[in-house]
Amino acid sequence: MRRSTTASALLTLIVAIAMAATACQQSSGQVNVTNNTVSPRMTPLPQDISVEAYFNHNPANQYTEPYRQTVRLGDDLETIIVETIMAARSTVDVAVQELRSPKIAQALRDRHQAGVRVRVVVENTYARPWSSFTPEEVANLSKREQERYREALQLLDMDGDEQLSSREINQRDALVILRTAGVPIIDDTADGSRGSNLMHHKFVVVDNQQVIVTSANFTTSDLHGDFSKPASRGNANNLLRIDSQELATLFTQEMNLMWGDGPGNRLNSRFGIKKPFRPARQVRLGNTRITVQFSPVRRQVSWQASGNGLIGKTLAMANQSVNLALFVFSEQTLANILEQRHQNGVQINALIDPGFAYRYYSDGLDMLGVQLSNNCKFPLGNRPWQNPVTTVGVPRLLPGDLLHHKMAVVDKHVVITGSQNWSTAANYGNDETIIVVESPLVAAHYQREFERLFDRAILGVPPAIRRKIEKDQQACRNLRAESSTLGVMVNTS
Repeated sequence: MRRSTTASALLTLIVAIAMAATACQQSSGQVNVTNNTVSPRMTPLPQDISVEAYFNHNPANQYTEPYRQTVRLGDDLETIIVETIMAARSTVDVAVQELRSPKIAQALRDRHQAGVRVRVVVENTYARPWSSFTPEEVANLSKREQERYREALQLLDMDGDEQLSSREINQRDALVILRTAGVPIIDDTADGSRGSNLMHHKFVVVDNQQVIVTSANFTTSDLHGDFSKPASRGNANNLLRIDSQELATLFTQEMNLMWGDGPGNRLNSRFGIKKPFRPARQVRLGNTRITVQFSPVRRQVSWQASGNGLIGKTLAMANQSVNLALFVFSEQTLANILEQRHQNGVQINALIDPGFAYRYYSDGLDMLGVQLSNNCKFPLGNRPWQNPVTTVGVPRLLPGDLLHHKMAVVDKHVVITGSQNWSTAANYGNDETIIVVESPLVAAHYQREFERLFDRAILGVPPAIRRKIEKDQQACRNLRAESSTLGVMVNTS
């Protein structure tokens, strides 16, 4: 239903009142944590009737995490996904890099058994049940994957006896739940390849009407937190639930390309750059405009027409502010666009996950006006800002948690989000979603999340990184001097 301009103005006023109340609560430090009870610290913001925004660290809500029974602040993203799936009457499509949530798997099983057509696509790297790994196979896993395996065992081992019974496997191993029930599931090797670059989508489509787009994988780590780290409350993630048949149709088309004949043998699934070019498409929901584009694109396609191009076009519209919260930022052209906006007086604030913020390819370093090399070699087009900003840094996170957002808020009324990290690899190799929502009401939720992270962030170049930069510069000077000397020797021999 189309809202009137008066109604839109009223909603904007409501948002402003709620944000003002939040500021008062923040300044008074309103927090109540007693007897395992956590009280929300902020006033909930109103939701758009068609585009609902949720965050697993939302300070205006609380829930009890179902596996560790921890009461914590945040929106229960898992329950939102489960409830949306359970409402299905005809179809459910799920495309997600990793699906390990027992509750989501159980919901998909139940809908399948109720006669609903269910289709599931996952990344081939995560297409095997954890309980199927032998001790020998576990020993051959990388250190990171061994840690993930041990984390998974804590979820599966319900009685804590360090042994997995068939009952525990059938109740907690998500992929076993799906396959035992006969739920159709494929991965990105269904096209006959060894797999695409990454099947990195994270979306759900129900009854060709409801769409969920999120930055979160369907894992306890992304939704609730790491079991091996008691303080962990989950990687910071966001979720949009959108009611739109037109948008659902676009996502169903993307699903159909990947699905082909499903678990059949025709090998007509298409992943990665095997898909045809899909340009950005727009949908209007009342006063809200939504633009969606799926990656990857072939390199022959102009950058402006790619997913990163859509991000760049949106950033280039900024007149007042751009607030970024990103897992990875390594797309040089986007950094260059932000520098141009900064030179035109736009306030740029950026947070990047600590694991990626200070790597040599991070554009966060460019924004800070510094650079690191990779053995005295720099990324193509690397350009530290001539007029750097100090409002770039990393958030303070609980042990075990990551900044997993891929989001930006432009002029406090436009949101960029989805599954796509801001990198060249995502743009040209991964199956990804970029979604742009033009709505002050929706943007207010993302602005609050950014401010929550930015409030206690570590900004600027930390002393340890500055020392690393100085050491890197000295090593490169020594290498150039050595090369110059060798050059003279060769020329005079």
